[in-house]
Amino acid sequence: MQKLYTVLAILTLFTFGSSWATAQDMDVQDELLPNPPVEEVEEEEEEAAKFTLSGSADAYFRASTGDQAPATSFANMPGFSLGMFNLIGAHEGKKAGFVGDLVFGPRGGDAVFASGVPTLGGFAANASTFVNQLYVYWNASDKITLTLGNFNTFLGYEVISPAGNFNYSTSYMFSYGPFSHTGLKADFDLGGDASLMLGVFNPTDLTEANFLGTYSFGAQLGYKGIYLNLLYGDQDGDAEDSAGALFQVDLTAGFDVTDDFYVGVNATMNSTDPGSENDRPAFFGAAAYLQYAFSDMFALGFRGEYFGENNGGYGIIGAYDMDLAASVI
Repeated sequence: MQKLYTVLAILTLFTFGSSWATAQDMDVQDELLPNPPVEEVEEEEEEAAKFTLSGSADAYFRASTGDQAPATSFANMPGFSLGMFNLIGAHEGKKAGFVGDLVFGPRGGDAVFASGVPTLGGFAANASTFVNQLYVYWNASDKITLTLGNFNTFLGYEVISPAGNFNYSTSYMFSYGPFSHTGLKADFDLGGDASLMLGVFNPTDLTEANFLGTYSFGAQLGYKGIYLNLLYGDQDGDAEDSAGALFQVDLTAGFDVTDDFYVGVNATMNSTDPGSENDRPAFFGAAAYLQYAFSDMFALGFRGEYFGENNGGYGIIGAYDMDLAASVI
């Protein structure tokens, strides 16, 4: 078996954040009561809506010592290369709020590849091709939150922004998606470290609107850092040549073995039924994430992954063998 090696180094990973409180009522009160009681001021500060601005920027260097391994979603360019600039604006109130997440650069473009107006050749770019997430939420109660809009997927262990991952490169499972959903979801706090999410979405990664007329259903059950995720629905419309409904089940978990040693796991299986019980394009995989902190300033991490696809597969990263046999990385 030919061995493939890739050297990947992060050159820059810059993050920032700022926040502003909007408390016009407090300004009026200060004029009427020059010396208001301290307890009242503290209470109004806690209830004041807050706007925050944060983000990150990254670049990297990549070199291969032999034949290049099958690519993952991001960080595939040779030499000195750009990642993305990420800008997130969030307004957080007591009952409602919104998040706008903008991305620029190669990594950002890959993340929102299905944004834009559909054309015969794919998608025509417009202003929304920079929108990674855009949603509003309402805290219906202390236990229920409703979210409407476009948000990154609940499946998988990794996320689009490199600032949210320990490993700069992404796994093959993450590369096969989904990346994001547009729809409505409800998050429930079940108590005792248990949670439930239920949602209905446009076909995967169609961020602006539903041009196909079919919908997907998602669910997530969580308990003490362990999450079981489900996604089901038609992704390419209900025409006669439709591939049928997609089904994906995904498990993520993370554990602190010691104060310094952390273990994360992810396993997923995705299949689509084109109408034949014996011919179901699918991909599957499992990964372990090991992290050890030597100090507050230095830590090492390792990701080991088993991944494969079969029965016609998706072939997104070139892992699929055209002889129709399963291809495993």
